[in-house]
Amino acid sequence: MHAACPDRMSPEIPWTRSSSVTWLRVISMTSAAMSMASCSEGVLDPHGPVGKAERVILYDSTAIMLAVIIPVIVLTLVFAWWFRAGNRHAHYRPDWEYSGRIEMIIWSIPALVILFLGGIAWTGSHDLDPPAPLEESVAPIDIEVISLDWRWLFIYPHEGIATLNRVVVPAGVPLRFRLTSTTVMNSFFVPQLGSQIYTMPNMVTQLNLQADQPGTFEGLSAQFSGDGFSDMRFDLVSTDMEAFKAWVSTTKTQGGVLDERTFEELVKPAKADGVQSYAQVSEGLFDNISSGPRAAVAPQRGQ
Repeated sequence: MHAACPDRMSPEIPWTRSSSVTWLRVISMTSAAMSMASCSEGVLDPHGPVGKAERVILYDSTAIMLAVIIPVIVLTLVFAWWFRAGNRHAHYRPDWEYSGRIEMIIWSIPALVILFLGGIAWTGSHDLDPPAPLEESVAPIDIEVISLDWRWLFIYPHEGIATLNRVVVPAGVPLRFRLTSTTVMNSFFVPQLGSQIYTMPNMVTQLNLQADQPGTFEGLSAQFSGDGFSDMRFDLVSTDMEAFKAWVSTTKTQGGVLDERTFEELVKPAKADGVQSYAQVSEGLFDNISSGPRAAVAPQRGQ
């Protein structure tokens, strides 16, 4: 048996204390690096008031749950150590049946957890209601969003322009989104700005967001919608107001026209094919899409 299962310190399996410490350090550093990398973007790195408020809710909920989880883990270890077979001070009481004090503690703690988590969910759902307007110090920008198969179309109704798979906004300005879909239900989500919301055919949903500073933030589809779902992404580019106005002026002098005929081509299922802009948009196009029968006759995919 000894020959078949050599000891770790034997020459056959060279294993030293320094080797185990080295591996432990490597694993710890790798875990720390991965944790830091995961926080550089996404919901834990918000760049808008909605995303920051949602992060506070996430942290508060985590702290409340840890207030229960950590004591349970510690007490489990304490009980296992105290009632070990070799502890003569631990008394075995087979006739013990009931303790009102213990029952009070057992039921009061989960009741408080549910009360606190329910209160956070209640207040958060009202304060961060997607259609609720943000505090406005400047006039908001209106943007109409249409989820296609498998692309995102953005229409600026007041500017009279449109873009595909890229939306440009001014930093520090509230954004009022109106969203719909051409076929199946989808989900519009910019993790660093917060609040994903569904897009549905023959229906309009509303969402208010804001980017606090310039930057490029990744947007995505958070609802499976077919073969091209994984590539259904877009960039939300936040710039200063002067750069935004310059971009609008440049877009109006370049690109094609987004009318019913052009849209008939866009509505056909196709995977993301880069960014495109339109210098003109037919008036009322979004309302016609969101209220018309198009969703019922649009090409469907097997799911």
